[in-house]
Amino acid sequence: MKYGERQIETPQGELATGERSTRDRVVRSILDHGPSTVADLAKRLGLTQAAVRRHLDTLVADDVVAPREQRVYGTRSRGRPAKVFALTDCGRDAFDQSYDALAADALRWIAQSVGGGEPGEAAVAAFARSRMETQARAYRDAVEAAAPEDRTEALAKALTVDGYAATAKSAPGPRSGEQLCQHHCPVAHVAEQFPQLCEAETEVFSRLLGTHVQRLATIAHGDGVCTTFIPRSASATQTDTSASARTAGRNPA
Repeated sequence: MKYGERQIETPQGELATGERSTRDRVVRSILDHGPSTVADLAKRLGLTQAAVRRHLDTLVADDVVAPREQRVYGTRSRGRPAKVFALTDCGRDAFDQSYDALAADALRWIAQSVGGGEPGEAAVAAFARSRMETQARAYRDAVEAAAPEDRTEALAKALTVDGYAATAKSAPGPRSGEQLCQHHCPVAHVAEQFPQLCEAETEVFSRLLGTHVQRLATIAHGDGVCTTFIPRSASATQTDTSASARTAGRNPA
């Protein structure tokens, strides 16, 4: 939940809600005023310094804020500088950011810089493939280190490290294979406008796993989960063998 949003609790949770609400105020005050001392926060929020310290301890443990020495400009007075608390990257991510809009604007500029239309779509696709190739280096190491039957699971774990909350499971129904499910997509809002990002990702999955894969659903298109079907190697081999048998003895077209 983003800081500053209203939280609804049952009566049993009212105390916890009040604690979170006060911590939200502490975080918001640091965002608005910059790195702050305990005394600064207590004065701005009308709290005791002991109460502020208690909330800061929780926020530090949650990696929302971090303590550091206060920067002193000019002549430093005697004694140790006061400790201030600043937002971490994790803490800033709890607030609305404009990264999606920035990324979409950048891709739109790439497309327009080459004239738009098909050339523009091709330029965005080239960027998407380059981006995925860079990401795929870590994925490739994980997949190649796994046994063939465990490679989908290895890819899911590598994707999870990058924030995709991925899992692998047997595919339901008559088709023999697995489903790679990504329960979160960090670029979903941008991919909604530029499907080349999803297409490049699917291409990389296919190369990493050494088989044709099929994208069944994407969060960017409104589905709850990004789902990719991966046929089992044995199934693929059987299909190839059957196809060869059917075409044996025929003249090539």
